Amino acid sequence: MARSLSLAAYLAFARRQPASLSRITTPRPDGELVWMHCADPTRARAMAQMGLRLAANRPGTHLLLTTSPGQRPPRSLPNGVTWQEGPSENPGDVRVFLNHWRPDLLLWHGPWLRPALIDAAAQRDIPAILLEADNPGLENRRWRWVPEPTRATIMRFSALMTLDDAAAERFRRSLPLDGPTVIDSARLLEESPVLRYNETDLEELRSVLTGRPVWLAAHIQPEETPAVLSAYRKVLKLSHRMLLILAADSLEKAPAIRRQIADSGLRLVDWENGEFPDNNTHVLLAETPDELGLWYRVAPVTLMGSSMAPGFGGRDPLEPAALGSAVLYGPGVRNHLDAYKRLVDAGGARIVRDASSLAAALIHLLAPDQVAAMAHAGWQVVSDGAEVSDAIIGLSQDMLDAKDSFS
Repeated sequence: MARSLSLAAYLAFARRQPASLSRITTPRPDGELVWMHCADPTRARAMAQMGLRLAANRPGTHLLLTTSPGQRPPRSLPNGVTWQEGPSENPGDVRVFLNHWRPDLLLWHGPWLRPALIDAAAQRDIPAILLEADNPGLENRRWRWVPEPTRATIMRFSALMTLDDAAAERFRRSLPLDGPTVIDSARLLEESPVLRYNETDLEELRSVLTGRPVWLAAHIQPEETPAVLSAYRKVLKLSHRMLLILAADSLEKAPAIRRQIADSGLRLVDWENGEFPDNNTHVLLAETPDELGLWYRVAPVTLMGSSMAPGFGGRDPLEPAALGSAVLYGPGVRNHLDAYKRLVDAGGARIVRDASSLAAALIHLLAPDQVAAMAHAGWQVVSDGAEVSDAIIGLSQDMLDAKDSFS
């Protein structure tokens, strides 16, 4: 594969940079490996979630996610994704990295490009897709005195997926006919896998709870329980039959939460003990978040916990939104800011700050039309985000299948 003069000059400069990677200790798993690079760590979770959907369609496929050298590991990466700091642009470091991981596909999330790494992947015939390719540029800004190799680097990709039609048209006009395929797409957004549930449990619960208002407090910490129970008592004055499903954030937190409920005088059933709610039950306690796929389907309103007390960072609001549950949340959601913003902007989520505002929100959502509108808005956000992922996954599968047919 011939290199342009600008790319050759860049690579010559890269050779003079100090090497820093002698070996990689994390073993490469057997089977197909998809390498995802994310220049912006705040977008890493969206990349990882999309990768997990791709891997779910291809048994035996593994996922590697890299970020730029010197960056901290991304927050809240889902299980099933291996994180590795990306190599420097030194050819020796690039060689160690590619020799170890031997990726079958590269998904590069723009806009910042690393020509030495991308060129080396192309030299090994690794198919590559540049995502959000509207205004690509060099990641190493100090190196911009060398002849600009951006266009030559873009030519190393198999496909470009742009944010809009105008950007796609610019690439089609400026790149040669034998250049990468250009696809009009949109921004890759966080999404959430649809959580599983036990169908028999769902049918029995719906039968038992027919006609009862239900709300869910999910991923709750002991520090949040007093506010949750106080808000519930306020709502009970207007809705005497309302049931609270309270799911602890972890099994370790459940005993403290159970004591708080018992001390409150509210009538409690413990799901883990095989107990079902009856007409006299106030609170159903789930000791772990393992069955949230069931609870989100039962409850039309969900308070996403680990957000009303400081220090926990919030939990993924797209999980309940994907299953038609309107979302309430506290101010501490730093780990999922993008997802919450999307839901709020669409009308699918509402912030609450204390027991009083939580009670007010729950009372407002007792009206069926209000909760239905909010739930639909949240579901639409999840659906819109899935369209971009679907396109990336489809193209990735085509490239992996084509590679398999030639190997």
